Amino acid sequence: MQDVHPVRLQEIRLPRNSNRRHPRPLMSSTFHPEDFSPALLKMLQEPRTIAATGIPEEVLASLAIKTIYFGGTMKGWQIAQAMRLHFSGVVEPILQALKMRHLIQVIGGSNVNRASYQYSITDKGAQRARELLERNRYVGPCPVTLRHYIEITKLQAKNRRMVKEEDVRLAMEGLVLSQDIIDRIGPAVNSFKSIFLYGPPGNGKTSIAKAITRRLLPSNIMVPHALFEAGQIIKLFDAEVHPVMDDEETQLAEANGMDKRWVRCGSPVVIAGGELTLQDLDLAWSDTNRFYEAPLQLKANNGMLLIDDFGRQQMEPKELLNRWIVPLEERLDFLTFHTGKKFAIPFETLIVFSTNLDPESLVDEAFLRRIRHKMGINNPSEEQYYKIFITSCRERGIKFDKNSFIHLLREYYFSAGRSLKACHPRDLLDQMADFAAYRGRPPIMTTELVDLAARSYFADLF
Repeated sequence: MQDVHPVRLQEIRLPRNSNRRHPRPLMSSTFHPEDFSPALLKMLQEPRTIAATGIPEEVLASLAIKTIYFGGTMKGWQIAQAMRLHFSGVVEPILQALKMRHLIQVIGGSNVNRASYQYSITDKGAQRARELLERNRYVGPCPVTLRHYIEITKLQAKNRRMVKEEDVRLAMEGLVLSQDIIDRIGPAVNSFKSIFLYGPPGNGKTSIAKAITRRLLPSNIMVPHALFEAGQIIKLFDAEVHPVMDDEETQLAEANGMDKRWVRCGSPVVIAGGELTLQDLDLAWSDTNRFYEAPLQLKANNGMLLIDDFGRQQMEPKELLNRWIVPLEERLDFLTFHTGKKFAIPFETLIVFSTNLDPESLVDEAFLRRIRHKMGINNPSEEQYYKIFITSCRERGIKFDKNSFIHLLREYYFSAGRSLKACHPRDLLDQMADFAAYRGRPPIMTTELVDLAARSYFADLF
């Protein structure tokens, strides 16, 4: 039986809290103009004419009339704000044309400020709006063209700031990792291609991926609400995937001539687990709404797509991996409308595969070569486990007791032949806190609480 001595535990050095100043994290909620190149800023300038939007005038008119149909009486500036378009250069000419066709009417407002005119829909306009809604029920910010989206996405990828060693250390604070793993994370993120995390469950693979998203992926990513291509609308912005920096109302107020159809977001993060299917990687057509929802990889552009529990999806791993061969090599993906028209989209995504299974049982050598960065996240050493336990005690306000810790190792690991797991300290301490609270006692680590927590947690199942 392996033994643990108190003296040995005392010799382990723990990381101390540091007062050093950290560099500005890549994931920052503050807008920094230097994050945008002059070329990118130029392409994000607000369109001041109908032609500059890139969207056909009839599509803009359809969107305007549907907006008024649902909005009721609206002022000109409110319509422009709903469509995220310049009023005098784009929206006002559209409204004038609709008024000439007797689809809308002006019912009030100031002659001095035409943006304050109040518009309402006519009976003829309401009928037209219902006809348009039968074809397409999209109402909201005006889409951007696919071509414009591709250009902006590639420019943002080109301007991506490189991760430094200090950035990685800051991002991984709170995680106990080997120096070898820490040294590999930065280059893997900078490649912005693919990472394969593998190893036994419960040792922090998902935690590493999430730490990367919080601190190492770039912020100030511009995401349009929707795309327009070949007469079709693709809804792209997803509040669950695209964390809005500040809030959108603040962004609109501070737009300063920038195209309001784009939302400034933190880095997109899409997490897909065992529920992932190949259909999730294709355009999703809605028979009810009559427009498309963007697939996961399109939403994840300039961010991360984490395939968690890889190998436990409903399709064979080879099917899923074959889907990624071209995107991983060419940085390009292809989507198809239900009409059969195929088109290319950029694949500027850091894709992370995380699995508890043996990589060799999932993929062949040829595919593993295409995944540049592979990291085995193994069970922690005794020293690492001790550091994790101490850190977890501090986070939960539980007083650490060395003798109780040694008892835990001897009775529930070494005697039982059980492997150390990075998730165990967190889970066991939560169990101890539950038992202490139930008994009305302070959360102090004792041998009795260790026994109660360990017997409840392990239950001789693993």
